[in-house]
Amino acid sequence: MKVLLVGDVVGKVGRRMLKSAIPIIKAENGVTLVVANGENAAGGNGLTHEIMDDLLASGVDVLSSGNHIFDKKEVLEFLDDVPALLRPLNLPLGTPGHGYVVTGIHGIPVAVINLAGRAFMPFQYDDPFAAIDRVLDSLAPEVRVILVDFHAETTSEKAALAWYLDGKVSVVVGTHTHVQTADERILPQGTAFITDLGMTGPRDSVIGVKTELVIQKLKTQMPVRFDTATGPGQFGGLIVDIDEQSGRAREVKRIFYRE
Repeated sequence: MKVLLVGDVVGKVGRRMLKSAIPIIKAENGVTLVVANGENAAGGNGLTHEIMDDLLASGVDVLSSGNHIFDKKEVLEFLDDVPALLRPLNLPLGTPGHGYVVTGIHGIPVAVINLAGRAFMPFQYDDPFAAIDRVLDSLAPEVRVILVDFHAETTSEKAALAWYLDGKVSVVVGTHTHVQTADERILPQGTAFITDLGMTGPRDSVIGVKTELVIQKLKTQMPVRFDTATGPGQFGGLIVDIDEQSGRAREVKRIFYRE
């Protein structure tokens, strides 16, 4: 089984890149499952029902997220009702939505788990290690293909979780920083890992935001509204070939396109 995991989709440009790239990547690589982080898809912050539907219709099977999932208040109206839309698992009990889903691809169960890091993050998330242990203990034995999106700031926290989960899950990918790292690998016990998938969004920007606005903010230290950039796009992701019987990764291929 080949899966495609896509980095943070930012604004209209990111949605356009996603729509154009997914059919090509699927056709050229035999991808059967697509997971994309969609928390920045609506104007750079949050997700609306219309945009969620648009992303799912473009070929995404599961949408993960992170600290911006609640930025658009309307998400509270449908978050509980859409299994394919995840919020970080390690939020307090009673938080709307769900942090993982088990879906089926050609009769093969696949678990997708969404976690958030704690270092330098804006919320006080619960322990991601303990949270994922509870989920892994609850999964049925036949669920061997397990994908983890770890939405976190620091490379060390992402790497530590990946090593902790080596041999327990198929893939750990980092999201959130919007800058793709060149460290894709398969860890000794068969878990594929990359520190960050990078951004799928406007190429000529500061991690998705209009450059002049970020420069203004840094120079003046005054409040500035961050608007999503326009223009040419880029696409960041990772393709992982997974053995369906063992759940181990066999091959990883980093994807990065620029318009």
